Amino acid sequence: MGVILLFLIGFGLAIAGGVSIIAYLNFLPAGISWVEYFLFIKTRLECYFFPLGLLLIFISIQIYGRTVEKQ
Repeated sequence: MGVILLFLIGFGLAIAGGVSIIAYLNFLPAGISWVEYFLFIKTRLECYFFPLGLLLIFISIQIYGRTVEKQ
């Protein structure tokens, strides 16, 4: 049950971070360059949710895989 909860938390964080990163892409037509875009999203906390969520998903899959192999 804990692995499923960890997976769902990771999934939610990845979605929230990914949506934020995509939403900030709207700054590109306003005239900023790709370098400025990446420097900007580096400073935004909600953009760090995406890699954190992916990490939690990866960890939960690894834990689940080890428990299934033992059975």
